[in-house]
Amino acid sequence: MVRPYGIKVNKRKERKERYDKEEDEEEEQPKFEQKQKEKERVKRAKREVTSKAEEEDDEENEIAEEAAADELDVGIPIVVSDDKKDQTGVIFVLEKASLEVAKVGKTYQLLNSDDHANFLRKNGRDPAHYRPDITHQALLMILDSPVNKAGRLKAVYVRTEQGVLFEVKPHVRIPRTYKRFAGIMLQLLQKLSISAAGKREKLMRVIKNPVTGHLPPNCRKIGFSYSSEKLVNMQKHLSTVCNETDTVFVLGAMSHGKIECDYIDDFVAISGYPLSAAYCISRICEALSTNWNII
Repeated sequence: MVRPYGIKVNKRKERKERYDKEEDEEEEQPKFEQKQKEKERVKRAKREVTSKAEEEDDEENEIAEEAAADELDVGIPIVVSDDKKDQTGVIFVLEKASLEVAKVGKTYQLLNSDDHANFLRKNGRDPAHYRPDITHQALLMILDSPVNKAGRLKAVYVRTEQGVLFEVKPHVRIPRTYKRFAGIMLQLLQKLSISAAGKREKLMRVIKNPVTGHLPPNCRKIGFSYSSEKLVNMQKHLSTVCNETDTVFVLGAMSHGKIECDYIDDFVAISGYPLSAAYCISRICEALSTNWNII
């Protein structure tokens, strides 16, 4: 017998029972909404935490500035007797001070190589050049010296690398810590002056360039540089200079480089080795104290 061919029959695929779509949508919709709400809640919480942290940072900066302003007082009054008023004195000028203010995040800050290295690199700048601590150390050394206590310091001028010139009164008490000093400099560069607490006297103020317009007439201006070929013994050199007229000492308050000022009469080196600005000032003040018999 011939085997018959199988006849193909279109069989319907068995389908599983389906639930009503509306019921599925009703069940899935609350879950989706709940997930969206949860995500929004998490994002809102993160934003609140970030805003709180920024507000705390702003408050800390404001507190630091206020505390620094409170600490910047007139210090111990320097009493100059009548017989010493006609005596010669000295003036210090710090050139190329690295004191630059920039907006970091949502606040303005004094840039330095430790706290703003990433910010400076992103803006194509070398963090090694941002050293406001050099100016801080130099000012402390000048204002704490016996020369200043004896009333022989006439004035201190600082010119930033951006060309901003400001004056520091000899009887100012500079903050001891760098954080408070940074707050003072930030306030000075923004408000252009700082007054004593409860008084109208301006202890620090931005003044008009050039610095020669604020120097006494016929004063001798001496610049200091390690690269100078004129190496001198500071005590012997000053004994022939400082007793005749007022003397202006010009030093660089930067980490690298040389000061180039056209108003300087003479460039000298006081050591065969490179010295920091603070130590150079200490040697100058020590030589002055010896020559003027200030103990």
